[in-house]
Amino acid sequence: MIRPDTLPERLVFWALVATWPVYLVGGLYILGPVLAWILAGFALLSLYLGPAIRPDLRATGPVPLLIWGWIIGMAVMLIALWVGHMNWDMGVKTTIKSTIGWAKGWALMCLFPLAGVVLPLRRDILVRAYCILGATTLALAPLMLLAPFVGLPERVFTSPLKVVGGPGPEYFTVFLYTIDPGSGQPRWQFFAPWSPFAALLGVMMVLFALEEKDRRWMLAGVVAGVLMILASKSRMGLVGLVFCTTLPRLAPFIFRGFAWSALAGMTALAGLFITPLQHGIFGAIDAFKSARADSTRVRATLQRIAYERWQEDAVWFGHGRVQPGPHLVEYMPIGSHHTWFGLLFVKGVVGFAAFAVPFACHALVAVFDATRSKRGALPMGIFLTLVLLSFGENLEIQTYLIWPALIMLGIHCRERQIQP
Repeated sequence: MIRPDTLPERLVFWALVATWPVYLVGGLYILGPVLAWILAGFALLSLYLGPAIRPDLRATGPVPLLIWGWIIGMAVMLIALWVGHMNWDMGVKTTIKSTIGWAKGWALMCLFPLAGVVLPLRRDILVRAYCILGATTLALAPLMLLAPFVGLPERVFTSPLKVVGGPGPEYFTVFLYTIDPGSGQPRWQFFAPWSPFAALLGVMMVLFALEEKDRRWMLAGVVAGVLMILASKSRMGLVGLVFCTTLPRLAPFIFRGFAWSALAGMTALAGLFITPLQHGIFGAIDAFKSARADSTRVRATLQRIAYERWQEDAVWFGHGRVQPGPHLVEYMPIGSHHTWFGLLFVKGVVGFAAFAVPFACHALVAVFDATRSKRGALPMGIFLTLVLLSFGENLEIQTYLIWPALIMLGIHCRERQIQP
């Protein structure tokens, strides 16, 4: 039977299993950063004390180069934030507030992998906890799915915990469902602040569940993940369900001769039907965009404004923070809804590189390991999901919910150290 043995495993296991109870009191946005700093504190203490510390906190090995890349990158991100605030004369109060935001967002991108690589945490514990979360989601699903049809309200309440501060009240609000303003149809976001993010969390759940050895728990996780994707009615979630789950499992065939022969044959065959294929691909892309045309238009306009403002005003260190958008983008903040354009706008080239370099290096290692070993399938799937997420969300704001994936990336680094 899989059960947590060490203090870090108990913290991680019960934090993930308790996702729904914590969500129902509006505490998820607080839980993620608090857990990150506690685990990172244990990791630093373990590295400092070495064998003198209690066995269930003892470091499993040194910090690898990939994790140092994340640590340095997020430190550079903080420096870019400070310089950007100074360049735009934002004042001490705003700078302190933004620094706290960094500690609750970007900092978690290095703290959770650090904890995963240093502390005695097992992959199976995270996988089982995710499947238990999936079973809980299935148990609550009938209430949420029936809510709009029996007259229950969309919003249950907004937690008083919002006084701690955050990106917005939706991070502390308990929803049963929401109504899409474009179609007038209900969409479900489960324990996420909005539906598209819930869909990619569903993709994460499927990825973790596929690693489960117990078929019953695996089935619960997969069904719950697929339900989150379908009920959220997110186009990106459907893309993630197909590609993020299949590509990592096809990766081992890259170095096999018959795979290249098959690819060559398919390429030659595609050449005979290039025109209908081209029309089909472009038609599929147009259908994908037109599924929610208003959302596509707003996002594209936001990205264009962010890119132009970055080029014109603040190439190296950005504008320091997001800024209110015009009526053209429905007053959405400039620098939001896209990690890469947001980084350029808010933190400039320096901040963009501080995230892009460790992200790309770690992703390449995960892809290479997926071609050589089954242990690389989950990390590769995680990176594919993060890439999709980065095109529609600001990753730093969502780290409080993707933390199990970040810990898994650290665990994978440790596994590679033990058995290269």
